[in-house]
Parts: sequence; structure tokens; C-alpha cells
Amino acid sequence: MALITKLPSSSSTITQFKTPQISNPNPKFSNSIQFTKSSCSASPFTEKHSIERYQRDKWVFKNELNQNPPENQSNFTTRDYEIALQLPELKNLLRVLREKREKGGNDEGGIGNVFLVGTGPGDPDLLTLKALKVIQKADLLLYDRLVSNDVLDLVGPDARLLYVGKTAGYHSRTQEEIHELLLSFAEVGANVVRLKGGDPLVFGRGGEEMDFLQQRGIQVKVIPGITAASGIAAELGVPLTHRGVANSVRFLTGHSRKGGADPLFVAENAADPDSTLVVYMGLSTLPALVVKLIQHGLPPDTPAAAVERGTTPQQRILLAELKDLADKISSEQFVSPTLIFIGKVVALSPLWPQSCTNESSCLIPQV
Repeated sequence: MALITKLPSSSSTITQFKTPQISNPNPKFSNSIQFTKSSCSASPFTEKHSIERYQRDKWVFKNELNQNPPENQSNFTTRDYEIALQLPELKNLLRVLREKREKGGNDEGGIGNVFLVGTGPGDPDLLTLKALKVIQKADLLLYDRLVSNDVLDLVGPDARLLYVGKTAGYHSRTQEEIHELLLSFAEVGANVVRLKGGDPLVFGRGGEEMDFLQQRGIQVKVIPGITAASGIAAELGVPLTHRGVANSVRFLTGHSRKGGADPLFVAENAADPDSTLVVYMGLSTLPALVVKLIQHGLPPDTPAAAVERGTTPQQRILLAELKDLADKISSEQFVSPTLIFIGKVVALSPLWPQSCTNESSCLIPQV
């Protein structure tokens, strides 16, 4: 078996194979593979403390950055300061759009549209053509943390970008504020695009935004994206269903609505050896989920995989048996976004160490 590093390419994705140097010819470890980090260590996704994001959103932050470079970046990007900077620009943009509607009469006037657009798991080549067309024609785009920078680079030059991302312990905007922003700009006739990683209606709260707007007479159009489960499974070569191996697939969220370590009490129904489990946002609750899945009958040696920043040049992959997965993820310090696959179909991946399947243990060391 080989170590794999995913490398960036201007035209296509390249997978480079490297022969590992095995220091122990008779290893006695759990069955696992740890794939090396890419040489590109920077996150492909927007982060709440990213100066590059503020520079990209220069319609709001350019002058502030030039005149007052932040000495403490974490203080600079606090939520209250961010919103205070953005509100004058947002009000001005609302005024401009309102005047444009009034001058346009019947031809230019009326209520604008809101598009909920899925951007896929990160690779911009996985965007749909319809999504690309809408992104390039938007007046305003509200985007989440897991919209990759490569996707944002496709936004039209005259569009306004507004970051509304969420991460654990930090919401740049509350969900209610996002609702009101979408409504305010649609009411003055803007073409508003709500960019979401993956698919907008798979763990993206797109349904809540759609319901809020439709109740207020705003037309909402949904443009699906390749959800992370499909896009990253394809990257691994894992069929989510396969005759005789997995007759169903189940998408789970590792988040509890009220927080905490209990993954929504789903383990009893999810512990099906003939199903594939895909866990979104599951890093913090995975140890508890693994214990419960095994308690409810899922074999401890069930093949499993964790993929960090899937489909991007910074992708990392870890393959292990279920009983070892949480410890391996912790030791390798995987971070969000990481998607987790659990089920017999994982062993169908060409990356799975087939030569070790019938042995007690096998480890391919990281180099």
C-alpha cells in the first residue's frame, strides 16, 4: 500500500503515490493508514481570523486595513467590530439598489430573487454550471465558512461579499440576522445569493432560510450542490451503497442541538452493519458515537475513514477500523471540516490496505 499526497494543479487534480519506508517489518498495530499532509498547509476555507478574507471583501475592509493594521488579529475580528464596519456599507448598498429599482420602473423594479446555492465540498471544478452562472450575476453574496476561497474567486467583480459563517463557539451572524439580511436586500430588488458548502439543504439550514423568506413573499430558488458525502466518497473511491455490502446510506450530524458530547441519540438505530454511515461535523462527538455504535452491535473492526478538507489540495485521509478511529483522529490532530465514513463499503476503496484484511494488524507509517 502507498502513502498518498494530494497536490494542487492548475488544470486537474493529481494524486501522487510514494512508496513508504516501513521501519518495522512485523508491526503490531491496528489496521490503519495515515496519509501525509500536502505541502500546502493553509486552509482552503474561509476562517473567522483570516486577514485574506477581509482583504478579499475589500468593499468593506480595504480602507480600515490600510489605515489601522490590526496589532491583535483576534481582537480585530471580533463579531461586534465586524458588524459595526459592515453596517454603513450595507445601508449604502441598500440605498443604491433601492434607487436603481425606483428609476427602473417596471423593467427594473420589483422584488429580487434569493438563490440558495450549494458550492460542493471545496473543489471549484465540482460546481454546477447553473451555480456558476448565478454566482457571476449576483449583486450580493452571503457566504459560509466552508465555501472555499477558490469558489469565491469566481464571484463577479461588481458583486458584494458578506461573510456570515459559523464555527464552534463563534457565529459571525446569528441565523436571525442572516434571515433579515436576505429579506432586506431581496425587498429592494437585489439578486441575492446565499452560498453554502456542500448542498444547501443537507445540514446547511437552507430549509429554515427558505421557509422564512417564502412566508414573506420572497421567491427562493435552490441550486443543489454536490454534498460532501458524495464528493468525498468519490474521491476515496467508496461506493456509498453496493449490492451485497450496503443496501442503504445514512447521513448523520455529530452536533447536538443543545451542544454537549451526545450525538443526538442516533446510535441505536444507526448501528446497522448493512448500511453506510456518513457523519458530518462529528469530530467532537465521535468518541461517544463510536462507543454507542459498538454497544448497539456494530462490529469493532468495521472499516472507517476520516477525510479532512476533502477534494482540496490540503486533503488528508485516515483509514482505520472503527474501534481505533477516534484515537487515530485525535493523534493526527484532524480539524474541521472532517467527514467520517463508517461501513463495510470503506474496504472497497482502492486505498484500503487489502493485503492486511486477513491479518491481525497492519500499519503504513506516515513519512
